[in-house]
Amino acid sequence: MRILLTTNCRIFIRQISCKYPLSSSNRTKMKRQVTIKDIASKLGLSTSTVSRALKDHPDISPKTRTAVKELAGLLGYRPNRIALNLRNNSTRTIGLIIPEIEHYFFSAIINGIEEVAYKNDYSVMVFQSNESYKREVINTQAVLTNRVDGVLVSFSKETNDFSHFQKLIDNEIPVVFFDRTTEELPADQVVADDYQGAFLAVNHLIEKGCKKIAHFAAPQNLQIGKSRLSGYHDALLKHNIHFRHDLVFLADTFETAKKAAHDILRKPEAPDGFFAVNDMSAIAIIKAARELGKRVPEDIKVVGFENSKSAAISEPELTTIDQFGFDLGREACLMLLKRLKEDDNSDFKPVKKVIKTKLVVRSST
Repeated sequence: MRILLTTNCRIFIRQISCKYPLSSSNRTKMKRQVTIKDIASKLGLSTSTVSRALKDHPDISPKTRTAVKELAGLLGYRPNRIALNLRNNSTRTIGLIIPEIEHYFFSAIINGIEEVAYKNDYSVMVFQSNESYKREVINTQAVLTNRVDGVLVSFSKETNDFSHFQKLIDNEIPVVFFDRTTEELPADQVVADDYQGAFLAVNHLIEKGCKKIAHFAAPQNLQIGKSRLSGYHDALLKHNIHFRHDLVFLADTFETAKKAAHDILRKPEAPDGFFAVNDMSAIAIIKAARELGKRVPEDIKVVGFENSKSAAISEPELTTIDQFGFDLGREACLMLLKRLKEDDNSDFKPVKKVIKTKLVVRSST
């Protein structure tokens, strides 16, 4: 199932099927095209290494680059066949693989992407993984099947293997990762400054008098989880407050955060400050505190991360970090369109753009 978000914001849902599969006789008559995977297998290298070697990536040694190019020539590898077909017969469609549409941050990103796409006469085909690795792999295959011009990706919490995205790169389909990114693939990235945002949040709590600050964190396989934990850690050290592992909890949903907050706030020496990885977790902390008779901000102070609409209407209003989702989506789409306009990607070098964050102070602190 796919959702096609066109430039005039109409949404279509269609089932993907193959009406005219090749017969077995036709398949045998077709000459198999040499792929990057073939070259990688013969040389005992990863497909990512071969891809970068063919593009003269500086991280690949001259010896490896020479070996890859010599074998590619010997096997008759044609690197741009699919990419050239796409350029000459552009679908004017961008694929967007995203964890969830209903989340405020991701919906803001979609709005930013769609604005740029609309102005440049592109449609956006949205695939939702629902934080499922298996579904994300299926979505990636659908992107290939539907011959999109380029792909924007924020991967699921379950994703640790990125080989399905490598297939896009092997087919020379431009890919830009946003928010949730990986260094394992040669692709452009657009991210919020998660470290800076976390540092600002915790520094603010300390300046407000908090001495014992808990962090409700995201999974550490996500770079955003690592960066926000690092910002939390370094802000504590700046103020000579000891970092305690027992004050870091994996709680990045409303349900897990509320349960964790209930358990923590019942303890005799509960934290007086909370930094949550997102606004929903922060709001869950406030709700748990109120249910236990704790006052916010008098007894505990809470800071979120996102600056969602819910932050401004929670009771009390939530202090949070604005990560500018609309701007992040806009920049990711602009970066992808720039890649699509390039005729020669032989000297491709991944670019990373960082969007600065901002502390938004409200009454929860």
